[in-house]
Amino acid sequence: MGSCSQEKEKQMVDLFAFSGAVISGKIEMGRFFLAPCLVLLAVLLLGSGADAQQVIGGSVTVVQGDTAVLPCKLRLTDTTEDLTQITWQKRTREKPSNDNFITVGPSQEPRFVSGRDDRFKYIGNFNDKNGTLQLSNVALKDEGSYTCIFTLFPGGTKKTEIPLKVTVPPFTNVKDNLPTLGTEEVLFATCTAAGSRPPAEVRWLTGDLEKKVRTTTNSIQYDNGTTTTVSSLFGVPTSEINGRQVQCVISGDFLTKEISLPFTIQVYFSPTEVNITLISEDTFECVAAANPRAKYNWSRSDQPLLESAVKVDGAKLQLLSLTSGLNGLYRCEASNAHGSKHSQLYVHVAGTCSAAWTFFGLLVSVNAIGAAVWCFSKSGYFKKRHHLVSKDSKNGTNSQREILREKLTAVESRNG
Repeated sequence: MGSCSQEKEKQMVDLFAFSGAVISGKIEMGRFFLAPCLVLLAVLLLGSGADAQQVIGGSVTVVQGDTAVLPCKLRLTDTTEDLTQITWQKRTREKPSNDNFITVGPSQEPRFVSGRDDRFKYIGNFNDKNGTLQLSNVALKDEGSYTCIFTLFPGGTKKTEIPLKVTVPPFTNVKDNLPTLGTEEVLFATCTAAGSRPPAEVRWLTGDLEKKVRTTTNSIQYDNGTTTTVSSLFGVPTSEINGRQVQCVISGDFLTKEISLPFTIQVYFSPTEVNITLISEDTFECVAAANPRAKYNWSRSDQPLLESAVKVDGAKLQLLSLTSGLNGLYRCEASNAHGSKHSQLYVHVAGTCSAAWTFFGLLVSVNAIGAAVWCFSKSGYFKKRHHLVSKDSKNGTNSQREILREKLTAVESRNG
């Protein structure tokens, strides 16, 4: 048993001696196989590093619709090798396979390989070993990887890869949900950042309404990589919260600054109490609280409004001539999309002040004559003419009443 072991050790020593080992056989054996591997790895690393260092590129990020510049330049311009061609390849969302699409030769005229796309423009210089391209009106489908390849003789090819990232700004809006006055929680409004890439952050700034409202946020991602984010604002639609200001704020890496969308909370309701007030000697105005604002319509109960007698201007009714033809019941109706309410005005026209004073003077004269006649009749004087004077006095009074003009004596307003 011992002799076998000794024989094996001798064989190992001979093998290590053959490979030039000077220390331990096991260590030298490992070095014998490891050294060539390290040399090969170093050669590979140096070779790959040479390509990366010789071609200058870079990653590009562009907003959809803008223009992108895809940089590509060969650094070793003092090389004795000749540049024979510049080739561009692309692998995009639209075409995931890596295909040639443009070549440039010494004539510096780009040639489209698989279909012409005039959005691409060669802005480099072949003699300067500059292969830079420009892509205008960038679309989301253009996102991907672009490879710039320099073909040298006799050295072969040098290349670099330029990643192109496309960001998409969102379409933003705030939509009023048109809540009506009530006591239950409802949706006030939604704030939307639609079709953005990368996703947008949407939030509400509610100030001192924080305890009276709440928000929810939801997102939907689409196959093209864009995202729509919607934030909803809820609360109880009371008159207290009506007209309060809030803001929807949209932010994201694709924005240089935040987007702020102001919004006024609107609680909608039909016209409440309708009031008719006298605002001048001959003009009345109809007023009603409503949201949205009420529209007003004046009408007359017994006949159409006479344009020659009255003038209507929205909520206002003006009496143009104070005549008995104006006498009657007028109605003002306030209405909006949520309902209507009305109030009534009764107009009665009497005589002018001067006519009224004339009537008063005539009455005093008649009364004085009547008193004198009564005195004479008591004494029996002019007894036969008493009946005639009394009769004439009554007839005179009636005739004076008939010549009086009518005047505005009563205005009555009633809600309906």
